Amino acid sequence: MPGRMVEFPANGGTASGYLSTPAAGRGPGVLVIQEWWGLVRQIKSVCDRFAGEGFTALAPDMYHGKSADEPDAAGKLFMALNIAQAEKDLRGAAKALAGHSSTATLGAVGFCMGGQLALFAATLNPSIGATVNFYGIHPNVKPDYGKLAGPVLGLYAEKDSFVTPQVAREVDKAIKGAGKPSAIHIYPGVDHAFFNEERPDVYNRAAADDAWRRTLTFFRQHLK
Repeated sequence: MPGRMVEFPANGGTASGYLSTPAAGRGPGVLVIQEWWGLVRQIKSVCDRFAGEGFTALAPDMYHGKSADEPDAAGKLFMALNIAQAEKDLRGAAKALAGHSSTATLGAVGFCMGGQLALFAATLNPSIGATVNFYGIHPNVKPDYGKLAGPVLGLYAEKDSFVTPQVAREVDKAIKGAGKPSAIHIYPGVDHAFFNEERPDVYNRAAADDAWRRTLTFFRQHLK
């Protein structure tokens, strides 16, 4: 069932997002956090895929109505992200999602910029008990891993020049160093954004399908 745009309170203001619910009406709640392009069709489709698997998925609009379809414009939106506002939006989104979730524990998953924001969201909201980070990066977002309430699964690409395998291992080490469970998988021979089926230059079906299976298994294990 296709989702819909919704509004929710965000620390005195209002934010919006795309909410997709399963046929049963409610499922384990998952925050889905956008790439640097914005809240675009592909991210909405990820929410719908989660709903098809029995989850309730909410993708907050981190750019508040703006989006980009070419890298220069996306890069400008990415660097202009207001971290204080992002914190408010992520707190509000988690609270809104909790009202639609069948489980007390929520999940967070994000891609590129959203991967880093998913980690950030999990450090802000104790209700988020499982996080999947797809090749997350943002230079201004610095999560305090000691505040994570649950495990992290990191999914990375061997050929990624933005988030190299070395960076992936460093993130994994830092999370474990904070005393939190972390596991990573680095997909050989694929590039940054391999999960995005609307980017044929980097999309890799085999890696994307495997990453999707791992993500579903991880959330089904931890969202109770």
